[in-house]
Amino acid sequence: MTNNSTKVAICLWFDSEAEAAAHLYTSLISNSEITTIMRPHPDGPAVMVTFTLGGVPFQALNGGPQFPQTEAASIVVSTKDQAETDYLWEALTANGGSESQCAWLKDRFGVSWQIVPEALPRLIGSPDHEASQRAMQAMLTMRKIDIAALESAYRGD
Repeated sequence: MTNNSTKVAICLWFDSEAEAAAHLYTSLISNSEITTIMRPHPDGPAVMVTFTLGGVPFQALNGGPQFPQTEAASIVVSTKDQAETDYLWEALTANGGSESQCAWLKDRFGVSWQIVPEALPRLIGSPDHEASQRAMQAMLTMRKIDIAALESAYRGD
């Protein structure tokens, strides 16, 4: 576990990239840190890395290739604006990551992420049904969310 007061953590299974993934993730998300790196041998690879992302506890386990990452679970990050959305999107798709649809991507380690601007749920969840449907239809055509295009669709421009 990541600390004595936390009873729940998310464990991500990696073949052998747990430490590299934890370093990347904690470098991108504020209020994040690596808390422990467990190595069976001082000069050997990590077996487990505990860290927080935005204050949420995670574990990264180097368990071998038998359980690859899947889209069935993803890390969701709420972003304030287009600049933060673009920054995380570019960093996570770099060096072998891949874009998917509707705010989803996979990083170079195969972990699925949703990079969701705060505007997205506000616009598609609006009580103005017609406007929210226009925003939803616009979102369905996007990979990375374009806030200006989403707002334009919402307004009916």
